[in-house]
This record gives sequence, structure tokens and C-alpha cells, in this order.
Amino acid sequence: MSQPTSPVRVAVVQFDPQVGIDNHQDNLRRGLHLAQEAVSGGANLIVLPELCSTGYFFSNRQDAFAHAEAVPDGPSVQIWIDFACKHKVYLVTGLAERDGMQLFNTAVLLGPDGFIGKYRKAHLWNLEKLWFTPGDLGFPVFDTPIGRIGLLICWDIWFPEVPRILSQQGTDIICSLNNWVWTPPPLFDDAGKCMASYLTMTAAHVNNVFIAAASRIGEERGARYLGCSLIAGTNGWPIGTVASADRQETLYADIDLTSSRSAPIWNDLNDLHRDRRADLYDRMLGYTRHPCLPR
Repeated sequence: MSQPTSPVRVAVVQFDPQVGIDNHQDNLRRGLHLAQEAVSGGANLIVLPELCSTGYFFSNRQDAFAHAEAVPDGPSVQIWIDFACKHKVYLVTGLAERDGMQLFNTAVLLGPDGFIGKYRKAHLWNLEKLWFTPGDLGFPVFDTPIGRIGLLICWDIWFPEVPRILSQQGTDIICSLNNWVWTPPPLFDDAGKCMASYLTMTAAHVNNVFIAAASRIGEERGARYLGCSLIAGTNGWPIGTVASADRQETLYADIDLTSSRSAPIWNDLNDLHRDRRADLYDRMLGYTRHPCLPR
């Protein structure tokens, strides 16, 4: 049996951060405690949920502004950087970013040598539109010693262009940070999976890429969250279990990260990337002209 070229133990952490300035330090402490448990469990790529230092349901823009901080110089990011450097791991986590007078729902990627990069949520959900500015950084993919890492946030997974553009740039794993919310029923099928889980599995399948999706649980200010974190393989199926809707959990997967570049499809004659008919639909979708993609 051949040796893995990039063995990685991925962990997605599901917990219940709460909005409110008074909760900020506790959110950080709890997230770091769970990340530390993941390190003890052997993880070297750890994904925390969207806005995990602040909670999600701000009461107004001024409230969101009070929760936000600069990236990478703000205190939360500096604490996360210290953690990643100390434990020699890669950490993906979310916060409210302040840049001048603009606010962004941001994911950061940190590693053993410090800050690597950030992604600003492109597709804003519901009341987020009243305080956040839509992301303006495109869909970056970050080259790291363990492989190529792409980022997306929550509602982004409903837009197939996002994982497609990330995969077209050669990402090995997409880290998906989420606060999946309860919406009108039905919320779950008989297997206990929610639509967001299936969208994550589908995106992994049709793009032949790993996706590590960390969601949150609990309630805050009348909003309820539905968990269902998972790690999807390149064939779309979850590696291990899908997390519950209401329990704090950490899921692990041992993968050969760069194997996504040579993962089999179904037969010798079909390849998802090679079979794309950009000659027919690029006039509408503009994939080959996207600034993130090679010319």
C-alpha cells in the first residue's frame, strides 16, 4: 500500500457561542478548550464555527460594530495565532471583522507560522445584510505545507459557484464555517440530516473535494441553530458520522489531503473537471474569466 503524501487529521468543532460583549471571553475560552481537545485527539487541521468568538444574532449594526475587531491585529486573532503556533496546527475560525467603518463576516486561517489569510463572506443571510458588507476578496485558496485550503461561510454553500471556483483553483479541502439556522419545516429527514448537510455532501461530490463543515448549536435572542456538522469525502459521503442537532461534539477524519487531486470518479473515461463544457456555458457564467482562476 502506498504511503499518504499529505496525511492530515481534520477536526470540526460544534459548540454554542453566545452573542453579547460579556460573552466574548467565554466564547474564546470555550472554543480554545475544544480546539485543545482536538489537538489532544491528534488533529492538525481544526475548524470552528462561523462567528464563534462573538455569537451571531446581533441586535443592530451598532451592536455588531461593538463586537468586531481588526484582522489580523485584533485580540481574538492574536490569541488564535498564539494557539496555532504553540501547537503547530492549522486553525480555521470565524469572527466579525472591522475595517474602517465597514464590517465583514470573516473566516481566518492560521498556522504554525502565524496568520495565513482570510475570507470575507460573499453571500449574506437575512439580517446580516443590515450590518455586514458583502465580501470583497473573491474566493482565495491558500497553499500550505499540508495542502491547498479554501474557505467558505454558511449561506455560501447554497451557491454552487463558490465550491466550484474553489475547486477549479485546485483546493484540496474546503473549510466551511457555519451557523446553520432553523427554518420552516421539514428541517431533517428520517436519517437526521438537514438540507445543509446534503448541500455540503453534494458540493464535495460534484467537485471531487473534501469539505470540513463546522456548525453551531443552541439558541440566542430567539434564534435556534441546528448543528449537523460533518466532514465529507471526495465522493460526497460523510467520513464517519454527521453530528447531532443539539449536542456539543467534535468530529475527526484521517485523510490524505492532496489525494483529492487524483481521487477516482466512477470510470476511466470521466473526470468532473475535464468534462466541464465551459465552451458552452462560460458565456453565461464566466468561470474561465474569473480573476481567481488561471488564464
